[in-house]
Amino acid sequence: MIVTRAEQEQKEKSCLAPYALRSELSRGRVHGEDECPYRTAFQRDRDRIIHSKAFRRLEYKTQVFAYYEGDHYRTRLTHTLECAQIAGSIAQYLGANEDLTTAVALAHDLGHTPFGHAGEQALHEVMEDHGGFEHNTQSLRVVDILEARYPEFPGLNLAYETRLGIIRHSTVYDHAPQHVLTEFMTWPQPSLETQIVNVADEIAYNCHDIEDGLSSGFFDERDLSELDLWNEVTRMIRDRYPDLDRDTFRYQCIRKLIDTFIRDAIQATEQRLSSGAFNSPQDIMSAEHPVAGFSARMQRWKEQLNTFLHSKFYTHHKILRMQYKANRLLRDLFEEYVHRPSQLPPGVKKRIDENLDPLPRIVCDYIAGMTDRFALDEHRKLFLPYEY
Repeated sequence: MIVTRAEQEQKEKSCLAPYALRSELSRGRVHGEDECPYRTAFQRDRDRIIHSKAFRRLEYKTQVFAYYEGDHYRTRLTHTLECAQIAGSIAQYLGANEDLTTAVALAHDLGHTPFGHAGEQALHEVMEDHGGFEHNTQSLRVVDILEARYPEFPGLNLAYETRLGIIRHSTVYDHAPQHVLTEFMTWPQPSLETQIVNVADEIAYNCHDIEDGLSSGFFDERDLSELDLWNEVTRMIRDRYPDLDRDTFRYQCIRKLIDTFIRDAIQATEQRLSSGAFNSPQDIMSAEHPVAGFSARMQRWKEQLNTFLHSKFYTHHKILRMQYKANRLLRDLFEEYVHRPSQLPPGVKKRIDENLDPLPRIVCDYIAGMTDRFALDEHRKLFLPYEY
């Protein structure tokens, strides 16, 4: 049996909660296109994101550890996939639009630089006199401008709702500057689907950074015993499986940690939804505070976990050493390309010749799109005399 787009849109109408965004009612795309006969607008966005070059490059972009430091640490791609899985599960349970949620989750880090937040800080500093750099804004540039894949328009031409989810992605580490948000600030809050991605992102990186930190030996279970949530989780695992080996015990603890976060987010969000008059997406977006989130107790535990990771992991001397090297490396690339743009590849020089953006922004776009591996190779070729 063939299931058409119209039938899927009808299914959304009958199955989604009234506060979910429906693809049939999308505000549309910047550049007009014929609709796909088989996929909804948000399914089409999801697929365009997955097939983009920027998405593939996430495989070799740093989450916390650079790609060459181990095969089993998270990369920006594996983090993105884990975030999308968590977000989709929460959306499905709450009756939100799973396709839109997944599309936003898959796109939320497309603008990240090589070498994680160290790379972002380096580009922000060198671009300080040219509008700065922020990775949510860059993610929107990627899908609106930089992905050159279609003859009819620049970028991926995503639906407004997906673009809104990208630019209004917000966590401790994600805040787009106010001047960029103007087009997307019709409502005080973003959609429920976007809010779910914000929650899922925090669950993914907190829990998996704990696992990567343990694997690296930068901290151990004794250090984690200062966390109330970790003690709660390990007690439940030990009570159920008293004789586990260390590796299986750790895996089960991380699994339970993720599950505990997800259950709390679902229950807390469900309580807020049931206690308010949320009968449309506009009701969600006009609320004074976000609807999706954790309970007060879990929020305290999450903040305790954030503080722990910052003190024991993100500021570990080996992590900082890599970040300082990354900062110097990207600064070198930026200065060299700006002063001698003839070394840039033809596609980038074409943008310069056509005056599509100021030179510093075009160079910044090029560097931001690099993987860790490519940035290291470029730096070696530019500055070592026996490389070419």
